[in-house]
Amino acid sequence: MRKAIAIYGSFLTICLLSAQIAAQDDSSWQLGKTIDGHPDLQGVWENNTITPVERPEVFGDKTYLTEEDVTFLRRRIAEINAAGDDALFGEGVLQAAFSGTITSYDPSTGNYDSQWMAERTIHRRTSQITDPPNGQFPPRTEQAIAASRELAQHREDHPADSYTDRPLGERCVSFGAPRLASGYNSYWQIVQSKETVAIIQEMAHDVRIIPLVAKPHIDEDIKLWLGDSRGYWDGDTLVIETTNYSDKSASSPEASKKVNVERIKRISASALQYEFTSDDPGTYTAPYTREIIFDYTEDEIYEYACHEGNYGMTNILSGHRAEERMAAEMTSR
Repeated sequence: MRKAIAIYGSFLTICLLSAQIAAQDDSSWQLGKTIDGHPDLQGVWENNTITPVERPEVFGDKTYLTEEDVTFLRRRIAEINAAGDDALFGEGVLQAAFSGTITSYDPSTGNYDSQWMAERTIHRRTSQITDPPNGQFPPRTEQAIAASRELAQHREDHPADSYTDRPLGERCVSFGAPRLASGYNSYWQIVQSKETVAIIQEMAHDVRIIPLVAKPHIDEDIKLWLGDSRGYWDGDTLVIETTNYSDKSASSPEASKKVNVERIKRISASALQYEFTSDDPGTYTAPYTREIIFDYTEDEIYEYACHEGNYGMTNILSGHRAEERMAAEMTSR
C-alpha cells in the first residue's frame, strides 16, 4: 500500500546494512540532544528488515549472517525482484530466497504484486528473537493452544455471522501496539517534548502518547486497545513499559496480564536499536525478547484511512448472507 500511495516506480531494492557496524565505523557521529537535554530520537524510522522473528532451521545455531549468506541472499532477492510478480510480506522474502519458490499471499483475490512493498533491508541477525538464545518463541501455554483451536473452529463455523467475527484489523479497530511487522506500512514517527514522547504507527495510524514524568499507571480496572504506557530515560535509552491491555486487543487469552517493555536507543546517524521484551503469561510459558534495527528515512508517514472507501467489510458480510441463502435454497429442494 505504501508504494501504491507514494506512486513509487522502483521495485524491491536490497541494501546491505549492519547498523551496529555502521555505528562503529562512523567515528565522527555524536548523539544529538533535544533542547531539553534528552537523546534526540525524532524523525521517521522504517522497519523494513528482512530478519525473521524466529531463526529458520537453515541457519542452525548461527546468530549472525556470514558474508556468504549475504551474497546468496542478495543474489536470490535480485532474482525474485526481477520476477516482480508477488508481494512477499513479512518473512516471505527470506522464505522465498531459500525455498526457491514464491508463495502467493492471497491467491483467492488475485493477490498483491511487488509494487505494494517497501524496499527491504538486510541486517546481520538471523532472528529478531535474542532471548531465548535459540531464536525461537518460548513454548505456548496450553490455554493459548486451546484458544487458538477454538478461534479457528469458530471462524470456520461462523466466518461472518456478524462484524464481530472478523479480526480487529479488518474492522479498522486496531492493528495493535507496538506493531512490529516489517515491509508494509511499517514506518514509525517519533516526536518528543520535555515530558512526553509520541510514537505514530503508519499502520492504522495508531498513536501512542507516552508520559516521561513520574506518573502511576491507570487503575487496573481500566483496559485499553493499545495499553497504558509510561516512559523514562535510562542513560541514552528510552524505556517504555506498557500494561493494562484490553483482553479484546488480542486473540490470545488473558491479554490484560501482558506487560511489554521497549528499549529504544539511537546507535548511529541512521539507525535505532529497538529491543522489545514481552511477558505474556496467557500466551507463552516464559518472557521473550526481540531486537530490530529501525533505519532513518526521509519518507513521510502516510495517512492510513482504513474506513475511507473500505468496502471489504460490507462485501464480506453480504457475501456470507448470499452463501446462507444459497445453502437454505439447497436444503429446501
